[in-house]
Amino acid sequence: MSRPRRFIVVGADAAGMSAASEARRLDPDLAIVAYDRGGFASYSQCGLPYLVGGVVEQRQRLVARTIQEFAARRITVQLGHEVTAIDPARRVARVRVLADGTELEEPYDRLLLATGASPVRPPIPGLDLAGVFHLDVMEDALAIRTYLRDHQPRRAVIVGGGYIGLEMAENLRRLGLEVALVQRRPQLFPSVDVEIAVPIDQELAGHGVDVSRCDSVVEACEDRHGRVAEVHTNKGAVRADLVLLATGVKPTVELASAAGIALGATGAIAVDERLRTSISDVFAAGDCAEHWHRLLGRPTWVPLGTTANKQGRIAGRNAAGGDEAFAGIVGTAVVRVFDLEVGRTGLTEREAMAAGIACVATTLASTDHAGYLPDARPLTVKLVAERGTGRLLGGQAVGRGGVAKRVDVVATALHAGLSVEDLTRLDLAYAPPFNSVWDPVQVAATMLLRRGLDGAGGRDSP
Repeated sequence: MSRPRRFIVVGADAAGMSAASEARRLDPDLAIVAYDRGGFASYSQCGLPYLVGGVVEQRQRLVARTIQEFAARRITVQLGHEVTAIDPARRVARVRVLADGTELEEPYDRLLLATGASPVRPPIPGLDLAGVFHLDVMEDALAIRTYLRDHQPRRAVIVGGGYIGLEMAENLRRLGLEVALVQRRPQLFPSVDVEIAVPIDQELAGHGVDVSRCDSVVEACEDRHGRVAEVHTNKGAVRADLVLLATGVKPTVELASAAGIALGATGAIAVDERLRTSISDVFAAGDCAEHWHRLLGRPTWVPLGTTANKQGRIAGRNAAGGDEAFAGIVGTAVVRVFDLEVGRTGLTEREAMAAGIACVATTLASTDHAGYLPDARPLTVKLVAERGTGRLLGGQAVGRGGVAKRVDVVATALHAGLSVEDLTRLDLAYAPPFNSVWDPVQVAATMLLRRGLDGAGGRDSP
């Protein structure tokens, strides 16, 4: 008797388990096995800072679906199992059981690489000291919580001002630690343009986070107990009994590369619109794979949980015999920093210029709803358009409320290929507690149109 068709998933989180679930929906007879070297599956990595900060008290709250729930759907999840090699010619994956070192050879008909991304580890002496952490997987969050409980550190240094760095600054302050944020670039959160980023510094400083150091860490130094005690920068020493490295991530592609699978110009795994790699019957999705950018018209790499889930679902469908294309991304994201919200979608002005696109931009100071209400809060919106054509390129927003709403409106417009003029015609919800009669996004669009889309960028008021 021949064995059932077998779908192997390498990586048991967002992309991997979305793929496994979708493959099961499409094919009730497909044998599906997911392998992961870690000890947890199908959980929200984006929720880890809030687990560390105690906003989420129990790790189980971050789990989308348990291994038992997957098993009930005949999806086998093998944790503590590392796929160490793929042999495409024989259609075999080599698997190491980490508990005892046992080596297995597992056959497959279709295979998905969902190996995610790995933290970038700077070449700095002292990073192996106790008290120095990344925050990438559940084990990292639990290790930080244990260290906080056992050693009660008072001073933390966060290296890097991206998503994780900002969210962890908030959560460590919530726990009562003194926090210093060290970033090499002069601008925190480089995912947005500088005028949108300025309020982030003010918000952090207002909540007691030291953001005075635009600097590079060159060494971490230990105390007499072998734990980190301070970090040395080019401009001097900073005391720290906990260090968080939030220095970015890179696609985890070693397994793919060793198997002869092509990588793209971004360094991530090259995939077509159906998430197929250069090797027959091998797919890739999520943070290890490239992502088609609808505005740039080429592959990019923007590691986000939303993209991983979407790509995983499509890869799983296609691996099970379906035929669906990935629609691509426009780079939509939002982050909260204490009471401040910051969001972006499409291309920033800086990104558009780097791509060689002649652009015009406007920045509007407004409020999140009708300004005459006493609870109206400041909201800044920036729009970027192609000079001369009116093609909408992107939008950003920063404020204390209503940011995600505006960013999502612009993201929807970008996906649909709407112009700046189309934005002004949208029938958006209005009542004084929710919005102004003209949404700030529409006011900004109108300002661009009045310039004829051929003027220089600027900052305006309604």
